Amino acid sequence: MALDQTDIDENEKNMSFFDHISELRGHIVRSLIAVIIGAILAFVFNDFVMNTLIFGPRSKDFFTYKLFRAIHIDMNPELFKFTIINTDVTGQFIMGLMIAFVVGLIAAFPYVIYEFWRFFKPALKPEEQKKTSGIIIISSGLFLIGVLFGYFLLAPVSLFFMASYSISDQINNTWTIQSYISFMSMLTVATGLIFELPLVMYFLAKMGLINAAFLKKYRRYAILIIVIVAAIVTPPDAGSQILVSIPLLILYEVGVIITKRVEKKDQTES
Repeated sequence: MALDQTDIDENEKNMSFFDHISELRGHIVRSLIAVIIGAILAFVFNDFVMNTLIFGPRSKDFFTYKLFRAIHIDMNPELFKFTIINTDVTGQFIMGLMIAFVVGLIAAFPYVIYEFWRFFKPALKPEEQKKTSGIIIISSGLFLIGVLFGYFLLAPVSLFFMASYSISDQINNTWTIQSYISFMSMLTVATGLIFELPLVMYFLAKMGLINAAFLKKYRRYAILIIVIVAAIVTPPDAGSQILVSIPLLILYEVGVIITKRVEKKDQTES
């Protein structure tokens, strides 16, 4: 006799600790497979990934520079020339694998979120399952916005500062491929994850760990933490830190509004 959905949900709730671990392992494995597939595709189309995406901010035809020129901001990449070198025998191959993995992670991010949502889904009530299904789209959207923000705005501005700054005319900028790739990865992936702040605040509010009054009371400390985080993920120039700090402050305020709505909804339902 076939089990109905209620029986299936009840069986899932009665799973033992080791059953949950086994279930989690399955979701992690499927997520890794999705990342690996994305990484393989990125590795196959290595020329496009490297020359168009990774080295895009070095070209004068990059979208950001065209936009800056349109609003009369002089930021010509030809003015801050730098050389990228490889100093290790296996350096380019290892960097190729690393770049493929990062691109695969970004491409598979929505599916990874979906897999983890499926893992937590049995613990939610039917109405909660319907409400949280949109989290996949919201989380993926915030991550994508953060990645695009880091790639199209933060990366070129930071490169401009780091490559044009000089303490002596006798020093030429020669960067290793490892340094450049780490720089680009930090500015894109890290920014994408940081943009998940409103979603993190939503879940903390749902668990009762934070509330609007708490967020308002400690706003000045939150601002300090945001500035520190911006300083960590960006080069040591004020322009890049401000570029990161402003959207984070906006996201924090959005999180405060979301927290207020969660509180009102919980009060209405109680």
